[in-house]
Amino acid sequence: MPCFPTEIEYSEKYADDTFEYRHVKLPKMIFQKMPRERLLSEKEWRSLGVQQSLGWTHYELYPPEPFVLLFRRKLAPQ
Repeated sequence: MPCFPTEIEYSEKYADDTFEYRHVKLPKMIFQKMPRERLLSEKEWRSLGVQQSLGWTHYELYPPEPFVLLFRRKLAPQ
């Protein structure tokens, strides 16, 4: 049974050598309006109410918890 949050929840950011990552959990009411079985464009995830700075991309689906959106963005060169 999925454990939906009552409002949009944002994880802390985490990173590897190439990307910065975060995941976002959607409440059931928002998840029910979301296109499924494909990655969302920036316009689509923003229209759901997800708020993040520029550069984030919805990069992977997580079938066990489809209401969790996985995002990443390229790290700036150092």
